[in-house]
Amino acid sequence: MHMMDGLAQHLSAELEQIKADGLFKSETVIGSAQMGTVTVAGRDMVNLCANNYLGLADDPQVVEASIAALEKYGSGMASVRFICGTHELHKQLETTVARYLEKDDAILFGSCFDANGGIFETLLGPDDAVISDTLNHASIIDGVRLSKARRYRFHTSDMDDLELQLKAAEDDGARFKLIVTDGVFSMDGYIAKLPEICDLAQRYKAVVMIDECHATGHLGEKGKGTPHLTGAGNRVDIISGTFGKTLGGAMGGFIAGPQPVIDILRQRARPYLFSNALPPSVAAGAIKAIEIAEKADDRRALLASHTARFRAALAEAGFDLVPGETPIIPVMLYDAVKAQGMAKALQDRGVLVSAFSFPVVPKGKARIRTQMSAGLTDENIDFAIDAFIGAGKDLGVI
Repeated sequence: MHMMDGLAQHLSAELEQIKADGLFKSETVIGSAQMGTVTVAGRDMVNLCANNYLGLADDPQVVEASIAALEKYGSGMASVRFICGTHELHKQLETTVARYLEKDDAILFGSCFDANGGIFETLLGPDDAVISDTLNHASIIDGVRLSKARRYRFHTSDMDDLELQLKAAEDDGARFKLIVTDGVFSMDGYIAKLPEICDLAQRYKAVVMIDECHATGHLGEKGKGTPHLTGAGNRVDIISGTFGKTLGGAMGGFIAGPQPVIDILRQRARPYLFSNALPPSVAAGAIKAIEIAEKADDRRALLASHTARFRAALAEAGFDLVPGETPIIPVMLYDAVKAQGMAKALQDRGVLVSAFSFPVVPKGKARIRTQMSAGLTDENIDFAIDAFIGAGKDLGVI
C-alpha cells in the first residue's frame, strides 16, 4: 500500500465529517467583474458578500490606472523587494499610504495576512508581551504565534479585562507591551474602543496596533479609518491594512507606522523578504483607489444610507442582527446547517450571500454576514430586503 493511500483515506473521512457538520465551504464561481450585481452560472445576482465597500473594484479610473501600468511596466517584478523587485510605483504607493493615514512611512506586503504574519516576530522577543483581542483576525493570531513574545488575551472590547492583562504582563516583567486589535471586527462589524484602548496603553506604556482591513477608505473622515471615526486620531501607533477590500479590491497589504518600525520590517519581516513584490499594475490601481477614496464623501453617504435602510428593514422583519454601525450586518442563525440553508434559499432568489460557521466564527454562532457597498443601487437593496423576508418566512427564521 502506498503511504499516500492511508493519508488520503483519513482526509476523505475528515471531509465527510465537515460536510455532515454543515461546515463544508463551497466556492461560488463568478463570471463578471466584482460589482453590486455579479454573474453566477449565467445569472445576474445582487451581491451582498463582497468587501467592495466603495464599489471601486470595477471603477473605470482604477482599471485604467492598472492597465496603463501593465502596458508600461509589464506583468510583474519577478523578484523580491531587496534584490531588484522595488519599483518606483511601490515607493509611490508607500508614500501615499503613509500620507493618507498620517504615519511616518509604510511598507507593502503581498497581503495583509502577510503583513500581520510578519510584524510580531520582527518587533518583539521573548521578553515582550502581546495583548490581543480574542476576536482578532486569523492572520493576527498566526502572526502572534510566530513570535516568541508572551501572549495575553482580552475579551472583545472589554476594557476591564484589557487592564487586567496589561497588569499581568507588567507583573510578569514584560520589557515592551503591544496591544493589538481589529479596528473593525470582520465577522461582527463591531468597532474597537480605540480611545479607551489608547488611554490604557498610555497608562501602562504599551504600543497600540490595529488591523484596519474593514475600515480604511470607507470609515471615518475622508475614509481614514477607525482612529478618525472614534476620535482616537493619531494615538494609534501601528496600522495594518489591505488594498484587497475598499482600496481597489485587488490584492496586497501594508503596515503604516513610525519610521523605525517600517525600517526594521524592511530588514527582517520574512513575508516581505521572501515574497515576490506586488505587480506594478496592482500598485498603480491602489494609488488611484486611495486618491478616489479620500474624496469619496458621496460614495460614503450612499454606503451609510444603504446600511441604515437594510439594517432597519431586516430588524423590523424580525431577524436577529448583531448591533453596529458599519456596513457589515451579520444576520444570526446560530446553527450551521440552518445558515447554509438560508444562504441557499437567498441564492435561489437571486441574492448572493455567504454562510459563516466554525472555524470562521465560534461554534454555535453561525450567521449570514451581509455587507453593504456603494456599488449597490437603491433597487438592489429593495430586492435584497424582499428576498431576505421571503426566504426567512419560508425557512421559519422569522
